[in-house]
Formats: sequence, structure tokens, C-alpha cells
Amino acid sequence: MYKKLAKSIREYKRDTLLSPFFVTLEVIMECLIPFVISNLVNNIKDGAGMNLVLKDGLILVMMALLSLSFGIIAAVVCSRASTGFAKNLRKDMFYSIQNYSFENIDKFSTPSLVTRLTTDITNVQMAFMMLIRVAVRSPLMLIFAFFMAFKLGGKMAWIFVVVVPILGFGIFGIALKAMPIFRRIFKKYDALNSSVEENVKAIRVVKSFDREEYEKEKFNKASGEVKNDFTSVERLLAWNGPLMQFCLYAVMVFVISFGSYLIMSTHGRELDVGQYSALLTYSFMILSSLMMFSMVFVMLTMSREAVERIVQVIDEKPTLANPENPVMSVDNGSIDFEKVSFKYSAKAKKNALSDIDLHIKSGETIGIIGGTGSSKSTLIQLIPRLYDATEGCVKVGGRDVKDYDIKTLRDAVSVVLQKNTLFSGTIIENLRWGNKEASIEEIKEACRLSCADEFIEQFPDKYETHIEQGGTNVSGGQKQRLCIARAILKKPKILIMDDSTSAVDTKTDAYIRAAMKESLPETTKIIIAQRTSSIENADKIIVLDNGRINAIGTHNELIESNAIYKEIYISQNKQEKD
Repeated sequence: MYKKLAKSIREYKRDTLLSPFFVTLEVIMECLIPFVISNLVNNIKDGAGMNLVLKDGLILVMMALLSLSFGIIAAVVCSRASTGFAKNLRKDMFYSIQNYSFENIDKFSTPSLVTRLTTDITNVQMAFMMLIRVAVRSPLMLIFAFFMAFKLGGKMAWIFVVVVPILGFGIFGIALKAMPIFRRIFKKYDALNSSVEENVKAIRVVKSFDREEYEKEKFNKASGEVKNDFTSVERLLAWNGPLMQFCLYAVMVFVISFGSYLIMSTHGRELDVGQYSALLTYSFMILSSLMMFSMVFVMLTMSREAVERIVQVIDEKPTLANPENPVMSVDNGSIDFEKVSFKYSAKAKKNALSDIDLHIKSGETIGIIGGTGSSKSTLIQLIPRLYDATEGCVKVGGRDVKDYDIKTLRDAVSVVLQKNTLFSGTIIENLRWGNKEASIEEIKEACRLSCADEFIEQFPDKYETHIEQGGTNVSGGQKQRLCIARAILKKPKILIMDDSTSAVDTKTDAYIRAAMKESLPETTKIIIAQRTSSIENADKIIVLDNGRINAIGTHNELIESNAIYKEIYISQNKQEKD
């Protein structure tokens, strides 16, 4: 798992290696300084002259400056390595998500993916920073300080052999109890993000139904659960401080009392004043290094769950993949469904589509109608291979869609989805999603065909008008017309409109359909609609019912022969049943 994450270090390998190198130099300098101080104290006690004192003082200043310099360099390269690693990791995750099929996206909830891209990566970045700096510094400091303490203190240094295991076991026990709580916290973060995202996206609905208080209660519940778990884990981690203080003061009491006794009773033969002062300093070093090590251990414990969640995203294999030798061109817009059945999950008990046999010629205009939940949108999602059929075969241009290069296939199909989405940027930038090389003349022509030019020309900045994220500063009908223009700019072989004119009036709807028929004669047009008026002039109309084709025919044929279509038509036109 950690090896997979290490691949994201890439160009920051040099900084990753330099950080522990300079930390090592810093620790060596810090551990030698008390030794030099002890010699200086002993020299002063023995009546050394100013020359020797100044010499030792100069050595101390140089060592302190070197330690400071190594520490600064270590901090700089460590921060560069950790932030660079996080940048690459975020990029790798985002690129993986971009390759996901709809089925993969369905597996992870959107809030969970957002949490993994933000909070989880921040935790891993902090852990990585501590790993290449603090996790190197702590054990090195412990080893060097132990060595110097035994060298200077002799028998007195055995106090550390007693105290260090007590502190170590205590810290380890705290971390073990904290680990399962951290696992719970990450899952609750997903729920909290889900609550926030849902509320922000649907803020107009919330306010329309006066449900602010309900949303506040829901948010407070999710936030409260995160708070409670963090409180529990902080209570556990709070024991680190008292445990550290206990061990520190125990060592101090022992060193001060027994060291003072030893100095006085042996007149400095076994322990002199300089060694005594150095031993106190090394005591602080040993215990502080253990405290830092405990912080590293806790951070790594907390980040382990984050690492697992990140690796899940990176390791997730797209359920849709290119064949070995993909077809790189689509000949025409013909579509064939041959005994197609589909369900969204292998665990699903019921098919969303069953026994679909359908043949559409290139250039035809096809209408699809049916009740809510009849799988109209599901049917058209199999054409650009947003999902793969569970059974049977879907063909475009006479070839199985699985034989095509996915990008080639989707470039030949334009889909105006039921939920229209615009991105933050100008109108031109949004429209060029359909064709990034489109000229302003082509853009204006597409807008004319979709009747979007009517309102664009009324904006002060016209085509340079800024669109807010999600298109919140334009109406539903304006958003739909911009999305239709974006699809037309793609000049596709197949144009699919999934209830994409529901927010425009019938006159505009009729104009858009007539304009597309005239300007895109060779393009196969599939129109999913709730209104029979949107599809009554189609070459064929498909009536879907409960995931199956109930009937296929023209408007007049279905009025005469199909009860479902006739009922929809009569209810919409308020005519008496004959």
C-alpha cells in the first residue's frame, strides 16, 4: 500500500532524501553541543584561562550555527517534498477518477471522493512530512543521546533503560486505542460532506420549502458525531502529556538527587559538574525525542486509514476499457440494440432494461417516451458506452461499441443530459466544450439553432458573459439552450437529447427541432421527451414501459394502436377518450 503511494513522489525524490540527510547532521550537532559544554564547565572549574574559554565558546557558536543551518535546510526540503508529494498524489487520484465509468463513480459517493481528495490527502501529507523529518530525528536523537548519556553518566544512565519502556508502552497503548476511532471519524467526515454538498446544491429548494431548520439539525447531527469522536480521541491523546511529564520529572528527580550525592560523595571522581549538566541536557533530549516519536506514531496511525482510502481510489479499475486494437473512426450514426438487457449492479435482482431489440438508421429522428422509471435515460447511456450492456450487443455504425476507442465513440455522440451542467467561465468557454477549436461564427450558428442567441445578445457582455458554477445565474430554459448549442458544436453523428427542452416553451421547442432537422440532416437524432408534441414528427417513436419496448411506430400509428401512448397524448391535450 505504501509502495503504491511512493510512486507519487517522482520528481521530489531528491528533496525526500535530502531531508533526512540534513536532519541527521542537525541531530549530530545538537548531541555534541552538551558534550562541549560539559568540557567548558569542567575547564572553568579547573581554572582555565580566557583563551581556552573563548576557544570552547567559539566552537559552541559554530556548532549552534551549523545545527541551525542544517535544521533550516531540512525544513525547506521537507516542506517542498511533502507538498510536492501531496500535489502528485492529488493529481494521480483526480486522473484516476477521470477514467472511471459511471459504475465506478456509483461505487464511491461524490462526498467521499471529495473527502479523499482533500482531508485524506492533507493527513497523508502531514504524515509524510513527519516521516522524512521527525521520524528520522526522533530515533537518531534517542540513539545519540543514549550513547552520550552512558559515556558521560555511566551507571546513572541506566535510569533511561527503566523509564523509556514505561513511556514507550504507554504511548503505544494510547495509539492502539486511538486507531479504531480515527477509522470511524473518516467515515463520518463523508457523511458530513454529503450533508453540506446536498444542502448547497439544493439551497433554492431548501429555502422554497422553508426547511432551513431541518437542514441545520441534520448538519448539526453529522458535525456533532465528528466532534464526539474527535473529543474521544483527544482525551486519549491527552494522556501523552502527563505520561511524558511523569517520566521527565522522575528522571530529573533521580539525576538531580543521585547526581548531586555522587558529586559530593566522590568529590567529582565518578561524576563531575560538567558531566552532570550534560546528563541533564541528554535527559531532556531522550524524553523529548520519545514525545516526538509518539506524535509521529499517532499521525501515522491517523493517516493509515487515509492511505487505505486513497489507494482504493487509485487502484480502482475502470469497468470500461479500450480493446487491444480499437476502431478509431465511426462510419455513420446507425444504432442497433440486439437482445440487450442491462442492470446497474451485478448484485441487482432486477434488470433496468430487458430484451431490447431496436434498429435505427443513420440520419433518422427517433422519439422515446414512457412513464417515470421506464429506463429511457438508461437506454441512451448504452450508446456512448457510459455503461456496458449486461447481455446482448449495442452497435453504432454497424460495429459493437466495445470495439471502438472510447474517446472516438464519444466524440461521435453528443448527449444533452437530463441534468444540464454549465461550468464557471464565459459563455464561449462553456460552448467550446463541444469543440475547442470552434470559431465565433460557428458558435453563433449553434446558438441560433438552439435559440440561445435570443438571450445572449441581450446580455451586456454577450458571448463573454460570465457563467457561475452550475449556471446559477441563468434560467433553466437558458441553461438547456446553451447545453444544446454545446452539443451541436460537436458536429456529432448521433445527437441525444434527454428531456433537454423541458424548460422551454413549445414554440421554441418546435423551432429547435426544425432547425436541427434542417441543419443536421445526416445526424441521427434521439429525443427523449415527456411531451408528445416534442416527438410527434419523429420518424419513429419508441414507447418504453418498465424497461421494455412496448411499441414502435409513428405518431399516427401509436395513437391508433398503443394504449400507453394514446393515454399520454390525451392527458396532455385534454381530449375526451373516444
